[in-house]
Amino acid sequence: MTLTPRSKTLVIMPAWNEAESVFSTVQEVLEHGPDCDVLVVDDGSTDATARLAAEAGARVIRLPFNMGVGGAMRTGFKYALQHGYEQAIQVDADGQHDPREIQRVLDGLANADIVIGSRFEDRKEYEVKGPRKWAMVVLGGVLSRISGTRLTDVTSGFRAANRRAIRQYVAHYPAEYLGDTIDSLVVAVRSGCTVAQVPVNMRARQGGTPSHHPVKAAVYLVRSGLALVFALTRKKSSPVGD
Repeated sequence: MTLTPRSKTLVIMPAWNEAESVFSTVQEVLEHGPDCDVLVVDDGSTDATARLAAEAGARVIRLPFNMGVGGAMRTGFKYALQHGYEQAIQVDADGQHDPREIQRVLDGLANADIVIGSRFEDRKEYEVKGPRKWAMVVLGGVLSRISGTRLTDVTSGFRAANRRAIRQYVAHYPAEYLGDTIDSLVVAVRSGCTVAQVPVNMRARQGGTPSHHPVKAAVYLVRSGLALVFALTRKKSSPVGD
């Protein structure tokens, strides 16, 4: 069955075992966000994520096994392109991304192809310490130079794309660890897409277990560095037309 878009905006929500929060998150997006369709990409969940997302009013694609956020987002962008959406925005299923901030991020598309909702730009509510902070500072500095604009939160998944960026993502979106944030951004910029950031508020997870832990933070530092090296050594992609 082919579903026609009700809106020009698609909210893509990757979800893996998010039964605790996906229902309320979808409902909150539909109630407090801008006019939009919500697509939940169930990334091989073994719980009731898909059923609850559909009951909340989302369109649902179920992947046969866990592909990671990169694979789930690439599926969402393919859906957006095939169904003619003019813009798409990633919103996490765990409720960290405030639906009331969606329009702020989308508005940034008036001046850029990709817009990142930054937890640090002019906002003091969100604080990161230790290895994770060091990684974000280094990544932000390198990607600011590559993009030609100041970026402070390049690992934020709260980001929007216009149709040009959607086409680029469909062609080149990486699926590796942190590929959905770091690698995808480097590839997009090197393919000619412009990027900007806007300040947003982030919230605590509405369900599930936070990943903050000293050992995990150290692993994050190493992996983020490797992801950046991999992105910079990747062959430059051809520009994608509008």
